[in-house]
Amino acid sequence: MSVPDSETVLLITRNGMGDAEPALQQKLITTYFKLLDENNQLPGVICFYANGVHLVVTGSPVLDSFKSLEAKGVHIVLCSTCLNYYNLADQVQVGIVGGMTDIIEAQRRAGKVITL
Repeated sequence: MSVPDSETVLLITRNGMGDAEPALQQKLITTYFKLLDENNQLPGVICFYANGVHLVVTGSPVLDSFKSLEAKGVHIVLCSTCLNYYNLADQVQVGIVGGMTDIIEAQRRAGKVITL
């Protein structure tokens, strides 16, 4: 089994991937994380904020991949302010609810930050 790359942090700011129709955005992000998981290309941390928090709650098409990545040692950090703003705090299915301080710390420690 691979070890997460502690140098890499992914920032998820949208409820999907890319600038396209919502259905295509969801399809792209689902495929992206499924492939990362299947190929054990593990980032150290994935941070979710803004609309991105919709991907870690009940009903998200990406939950299985995120749960698998978390089980493989990937840290998943969720913005509490964003969850509360969208009234989603009680629907979290994966990750640890943190704050902007946790996201800043993950970025500070990273050698590479990728925003999707």
